[in-house]
Amino acid sequence: MLSYHEQLTLRLATGIGELDEDVRQRHTQFLLNKQQPDGGFAGREGESDLYYTSFGLRSLAILGELHGDTAQRSADYLQTKLLGHESVVDFLSLIYGAKLLETAAGIDIFAQASPGWQQTVAETLHSLRRDDGGYAKGPEGMASSTYHTFLVLLCLQLIEQPIPDPQSMVKFLLSQESEEGGFREIRASKRAGTNPTAAAIGALRILNGLTEEIIEGTLDFLVEMQNDEGGLRANTRIPIADVLSTFTGMLTLTDLKALDEIAPDAALRYVRSLELPTGGFLGAAWDEVADVEYTFYGLGSLALLHTPSDFQLE
Repeated sequence: MLSYHEQLTLRLATGIGELDEDVRQRHTQFLLNKQQPDGGFAGREGESDLYYTSFGLRSLAILGELHGDTAQRSADYLQTKLLGHESVVDFLSLIYGAKLLETAAGIDIFAQASPGWQQTVAETLHSLRRDDGGYAKGPEGMASSTYHTFLVLLCLQLIEQPIPDPQSMVKFLLSQESEEGGFREIRASKRAGTNPTAAAIGALRILNGLTEEIIEGTLDFLVEMQNDEGGLRANTRIPIADVLSTFTGMLTLTDLKALDEIAPDAALRYVRSLELPTGGFLGAAWDEVADVEYTFYGLGSLALLHTPSDFQLE
């Protein structure tokens, strides 16, 4: 069975395929121009890193353009990071980037890795597990994080390692649900957010922990997050929509077969308003510079809004 990330890539690639060729080419060229001399991708400043490289590779993969010299240079960059000590976010970025390169270009960056490297990675991830069943952001962290628990789950799927005591993980995730619907990032948070809600629902889907009550509360919360701009906000305290929250919120609604609970036409207008004629996407109305991360969220949002209604993952 395909992992969550692999299913997501297929879904987004299907939706992207519905866009006009000139739109796809414009964004492809933007991304190719963002690849650094070392083969990686950087943020708005600084050097290449695993986080932004993952977004560059994900974007090119759903556009069908992760191949040839571009893919090989990216593989060379990822191989320089194999012996590093990375955060959970970077672990996932490295492993998922490697999976994309293997699937799209037939390049296996782990071909020379020592036997049992998957177990070593899993042990490192499990060192972040806390007594409540969730995972902390780092070794010093005491509080479990909804988002990082989801990331660990995705990593374990990608390296084909078992999930220990999945029911404890489900119990933690359920404890993060807000009374008003939606999910908190950490227990001390005072309100739910669009992005931790997406992480919680994604994890609960993988763990078969969703209930009708959870779905109903999540839908009520996400519908409230769409504002007059047409996009979705990060939480109730933030008045301005952003393309990250718009993507994660719409992905959650799509997973729950409820995208029509919001106004998709308004969401499409919002996402298009952040699209630059030279390629790339801004993060929100306040933004002035496109980058590879927000470009992935913009492309992903367009893909979700253009995916054929009869598309099935399983």
